[in-house]
Amino acid sequence: MTVSVVIVNWNAGEALAACAASVLGAGPREVIVVDNASTDGSAAAVRARHPDLRVIENPANVGFAAAATQGGMAARGDVLVFLNPDARLLPGALATLVDTLLATPGAGIAGGGLIDDRGRWEPGHARFDPVAHLVFDTTLGRLGTRWRRRPRSVDWVYGTFMAVRRGLFRDLGGFDARYFVYGEDMDLCHRAARLGARTIHVPAARAVHGRNVSAVQRYGRGREAEVVKGEMRFYAARGGPGALTRFRAVAACKFGAKTALAALLGRPAAVATYGAVVRACVGFDPRSAR
Repeated sequence: MTVSVVIVNWNAGEALAACAASVLGAGPREVIVVDNASTDGSAAAVRARHPDLRVIENPANVGFAAAATQGGMAARGDVLVFLNPDARLLPGALATLVDTLLATPGAGIAGGGLIDDRGRWEPGHARFDPVAHLVFDTTLGRLGTRWRRRPRSVDWVYGTFMAVRRGLFRDLGGFDARYFVYGEDMDLCHRAARLGARTIHVPAARAVHGRNVSAVQRYGRGREAEVVKGEMRFYAARGGPGALTRFRAVAACKFGAKTALAALLGRPAAVATYGAVVRACVGFDPRSAR
């Protein structure tokens, strides 16, 4: 089976070069960088440094979902691996992820394990149910998953480091372009499940995930609110009766409490971050998901 790696870039700077080097260091394979009109020279730099990879340049920032689909449809591999430009593969990670996907009966999507620059565990999968997602996909709720090493079936995996069978990806029409960024991975796994394809998480296939370089540039302290907006878009489009209402109510209460606690502790940055999430929950327009 052949593998194509798709990296969507927007002003990721030196992180993009490190990402590409980690992929190319894993052996010969097709690597496609889809650049969303970066202005920092990162696309030109990675092309000069790694002439074997392919760069697709968009004249405007079309968002992650649309650009990832663009790269996935242009790829020739039997398995498509989507990797964030601020992520770096650890040795053996790509082979482990792809081999596990191919060896697992019924699996169509696989997500890798994530750690930060200091080697600390990061979440890489979550639940579809809105209340369970908000209550159990948290620090306390994830304590057990931190120590897992064996692959297992999950609802959805993060698009940070995700492998998808090419046939399934094309059957699904790729990522839904209604998601500019955030929520598109959740949506893809949900649509795959409706076709009978399993999603698995492979903790042993590890990538080092940086500090959301592109998203922080674009959204600053509003990044967390954009994540929640993407999830609300999913629940409005795919969640079924009452799912969006439940998510908005629980999320507003959860992040409202976090805002109040941050204010009591004198943490103005956290107040701004969590307060933006609460405002996003209250002001979300369900029509944006159509």
